[in-house]
Amino acid sequence: MSYQKPKSVDGILLALIGLMVAGGFLIFSSASLGLMARDGASFGAEALSQLMFGIVGGGAALLLLSNVYYRHWRKYAFYIFVGSLLLTLAVFVPGIGMTHAGATRWLDLGITTIQPSELLKIGFVIYLATWLSGTHGKVSHWRHGLIPFAVITGIVGFVMLLQPDTDTFMIMAFAGMSMFLVAGARWRDIGFIIIAGVLLIATVAMLRPYIMDRMLTFLDPDADPLGSGYQIHQSLIAVGSGGIAGRGFGQSIQKFEYLPEPTSDSIFAVYAEEFGFIGSVTLIFSMVFLTLRGYRTASQAKDIFGTLLVIGFMTIIIAQAFLNIGAMLAIAPLSGLPLPFISHGGTALLSTLASLGIVLNVSKYRTFRKSA
Repeated sequence: MSYQKPKSVDGILLALIGLMVAGGFLIFSSASLGLMARDGASFGAEALSQLMFGIVGGGAALLLLSNVYYRHWRKYAFYIFVGSLLLTLAVFVPGIGMTHAGATRWLDLGITTIQPSELLKIGFVIYLATWLSGTHGKVSHWRHGLIPFAVITGIVGFVMLLQPDTDTFMIMAFAGMSMFLVAGARWRDIGFIIIAGVLLIATVAMLRPYIMDRMLTFLDPDADPLGSGYQIHQSLIAVGSGGIAGRGFGQSIQKFEYLPEPTSDSIFAVYAEEFGFIGSVTLIFSMVFLTLRGYRTASQAKDIFGTLLVIGFMTIIIAQAFLNIGAMLAIAPLSGLPLPFISHGGTALLSTLASLGIVLNVSKYRTFRKSA
């Protein structure tokens, strides 16, 4: 395909990203006060990690990747995918892998830790977009579509479930299925994937009791309010305490003694307590608007590869956001997933901004339509 002179990036999408990053850091800063009071943690260390690795590092990645012609990724997709898989497997190497709360998901670099599965999300989307765009037109045939898709996703699933990181694999698989559908897969094949996913979740739940506990707690949060249902109950108290307009910035009470993981899993509950129903709806609509703007870029991409890249990245972001928020509102099982742009985790924020940098580059080559 001939090279097209780039236009400017989608200014609205870029502005939304900037607002989410700035707002997210303010929310994170407030939630960090609760962690400091509880554990005696250093606010400077917490904020510096999020600011330097997540915002500065992620901002640099966004700027760099927004200026790299997105079609170049096709040439290196296989190597990026394999490299990100090997980096994720490196968490099992003694001396550099780190285990916390029964999960082995981090690499200890001495001055900081990174979670390589966040980079695997990018590698997975790039490779899947490359394969699907290369087989476009044959995806509806099970031998050229469903079987290779199952193999690629299965390899990722094997690596992720070893850690274990079931939640991250679920959103990656959902994003992959969305890309597969957009590429031309039959609904019959999507049905097979959904059935296989349900069977996998059931099997994992039987093999790993904590997954079963999450499912049972979701179905009946009152069964063990001081045990498995504690986080949900405290989250709902925080959300309800926010009322219509909230207690005010920094005024959350639940974050100080009651909410587990106030800077990560439960950060939406802290935000809802401080900004109330109005603030919560504003945040949710901001996430939706960001995603729809991204999908608009996908619909205007000049080729199927660009479309699939954007679909994959935006679906990961919105699926992760709503699983996190849904868990705090008791409309989804507890997942342990961070809230994009807001939760503590420099690698997660860097990965999110890097993927959005690629989305912004796709927007430079969008095809304008009168109806858009």
